Parts: sequence; C-alpha cells; structure tokens
Amino acid sequence: MSELAHLLVVDDDVRLRGLLQKFLIRHGYLVTGARDAGHARRLLEGLEFDLIVLDVMMPGEDGISLCRSLRESLPVPILLLTARGETEDRITGLEAGADDYLAKPFDPKELLLRINAVLRRQPIPEPAERPATLDLGAVRYDVARGEMWEGETRIRLTATESQLMRIFAARPGEAVTRAQLVEELGRGDGQSQERAVDVQITRLRRKFEADPRQPRYLQTVRGEGYMLAPD
Repeated sequence: MSELAHLLVVDDDVRLRGLLQKFLIRHGYLVTGARDAGHARRLLEGLEFDLIVLDVMMPGEDGISLCRSLRESLPVPILLLTARGETEDRITGLEAGADDYLAKPFDPKELLLRINAVLRRQPIPEPAERPATLDLGAVRYDVARGEMWEGETRIRLTATESQLMRIFAARPGEAVTRAQLVEELGRGDGQSQERAVDVQITRLRRKFEADPRQPRYLQTVRGEGYMLAPD
C-alpha cells in the first residue's frame, strides 16, 4: 500500500496486545490497540482502519459477536485470533464475516504474512474523477487550466487568487483552515499571514460572488476556515 496501513488490534491480554503493537509497528504499520469490544467500537466511531486483528475470547462481548456486528456496516477486513483451533470454530468465525483466522499460540511472522495477504486482496479504490469545470453561478472555473470564465469573457485572477482557486478546487465541499491556506500558499507563519489570507479571500469573492458580503460559493465555515461550494 502506498501509505502506512492502520491496524486495530483488539485483545484483552494487555501483554500480548502490547507485543503485537510493537511487532507490527516495527514492520511498517500504524497500530492502535483496544482492550475489549466496547473500546474497539469507540475507536471505530472516530478513526478509519485498514484491518482489524480481533481476539475471539474476550470478557463481555466476544470477538465473533463483534465481528458479526461490524460486518453489517463496515467493509474493513477482519482477522480473528483464538485459542481454539478446531475446524468448527474457524468456520463460525468465517461465517461471521472474518477474512482470515489464526489460532493461538501463533508465530508473529505468520500473523504478519496473513495480514499482508489480506491487505493485498483488498481492491484498490479508483480515484474519484474530478469535474472538468466547477459552476459558480454565472461563472465557471476550468479546473485543469486554472481559468475562470463568465460566458466568453475570461476573469483575470492574480497569482495568489489562482493559487487559492487551485487549493479549493482540489477539495470542493471541504473546509480548509486558514493555517492550511497559509502553508499551501508558501507564506510564513503567524496571525498576520492568516489575516492576509482573509483579505485575499475577500478579493477573490468579488470575482464571482453576486454579493461578496453574503457569499454563496466561497463560504466561511465558522471555527474551521473557508469552503468552496460549487453548484
């Protein structure tokens, strides 16, 4: 994978959980640990993972139950760990939606090989096609050329305005903080630079907003920054 895969290791054995985290981190993964099913659920509400290593035998909700529940809403691959190696238990785990199954005790190298194999089987998501143009009311922005047009008339943009439009066009509908804008524009740090960005945003709005004081397309997102919201 081009970026470090993020693994969630769910095991009530604190010693084993810690050893697995260290081992997998040493082999190039980002790893987060959870002590039980409830802890895992809370982590999954706020974080995205590429694979879950899930112990079956846990107090409270066991791994099979958690696996079956997660399968109803999450496509993330799951590798089950269990102290039982019987065929019936493996089948139960696979029927619950697990992608693979490894019986304890196991060699950490085998776990690593199985994780790698499961991740290789995952389809690579196709990059979403970006629109060729963004419609901003009567104005259209040519994403590839970085040009803004109103009908047949090209709207002149300054170098900074062009940079800002490229930043926003790369993530329409997503808030971009002032600090991010300062960084991507290659400016120095500090509040003065953020205020300078505010001034540039005001000027940019005048190029395509019907009422720059009440912007429809280049919106201020309270507490977050600015967002381009094309039609």
